Formats: sequence, structure tokens, C-alpha cells
Amino acid sequence: MYLPDKFKEERLEVLQELIRSHPLGSLVTLEDGALNANHLPFLLTAPSADAPYGKLQGHISRSNLLWQNHDGATEALVLFQGPHAYVTPTWYEEKERSGAVVPTYNYAVVHAHGPLRVMQESQELLALLQRLTDRFESGRSAPWQVDDAPPAFIERLMDAIVGIEIPITRISGKWKTSQNMTALDRITIANGLRAQADGNSVAMAEIMEHQVFEEGQR
Repeated sequence: MYLPDKFKEERLEVLQELIRSHPLGSLVTLEDGALNANHLPFLLTAPSADAPYGKLQGHISRSNLLWQNHDGATEALVLFQGPHAYVTPTWYEEKERSGAVVPTYNYAVVHAHGPLRVMQESQELLALLQRLTDRFESGRSAPWQVDDAPPAFIERLMDAIVGIEIPITRISGKWKTSQNMTALDRITIANGLRAQADGNSVAMAEIMEHQVFEEGQR
């Protein structure tokens, strides 16, 4: 990933929060000399001695040949797309002064790398399903649990899936949020994004406002 210094986000807790709040990842692997992409929700585990950046866990269909084609050693890449929004040049203060402005597109992304491990043992797979369910049902007034379904039904479904785990060996974040503009322009952009009232624009506005505030505290 092209990553100028001004756009680097290296704080692990910030990278982890983006993954947790935007868990649908694009898993990219190299299979038979060609790139393959799969899209699936991931659970991010806490950092541990054997995985200082945590592990990504999920599952795929057994009919997806990814689990057979991957050798367990070749590095896989998972991309997580955070908030993103179009920025119109009509929001820039410079537009009124010189007109020398152009549009841009702001975004926040995380790239996580690591070897892919297959999980097929029944107890390990069941525990994975329970963790995934607990994660995505959390916050609901009456969360569904795996145990709510008949055991025989769950067993049949487990026969049709394969778990995957990726211990993260390196992780990088790119927060392209108009850092090359003045603080005034960035706040003006954030105000414009807030006025759009869609989720992505508001989330990007919050990121930009927080960055300008942090820089002002240094």
C-alpha cells in the first residue's frame, strides 16, 4: 500500500478499533499463481504472546477451495475499509481566494497480514461459532445464542464450514483525512461532511475533528 508518512496510523488500539467497528474484511490470498479475494466478517482476538497484534478468526464454506489451496505458510492479506467520503472543493477556504482547488476522497483503512490456518476440529469450530455469535449479537436486547438451535442442526451446519485463523504478523493503517490542508480547511471540510448526514460522512467528520483537536494539544 502506498503510505506517505502524513497518512500513517500506527497506534495499535486505533487500528484494532477500526477492525472491530468494520469487521467485514476482504481476504486476499495467492492461489496457483493468481490472486483470490473472499469477503467475510472477522473476529479480532486480544493480543497474546504468540500473536502480539491479535488473530483474525472467521469461517468459510467447505466448498470454498481456499482452505485446500492455501499452504498455511504463504502470507495472506485482509483489508478492512473504515469510514470514507468524497470531499468537494467548494468546502475549501482557498476556493474563494484563488480557485486553485480540486476534489479529493478521504478514507481510513487497515491492512493485516499473516499466515492462514485452517480450523476443522469440531470442538474448536463450535467454540469459534460461539465467539462469533457472542460478538455480533452483543448489544441486542435478546441476543441469540448457538445453543438456541437444535444440536443436530448445528452439527449439520458445522459439517458445511471450515474455520480460518490468521495470526497477524504485521499491520498498517492509512488515514487519508486531508492532513495536507490547513487546520481551518480541515474543520471546514468536517463541517461540510457533517451536513451530508450519511453515516460515512459523519464518521469521517468525527475522525478529522479528533485529529485537529489532538494536533492542537501537542
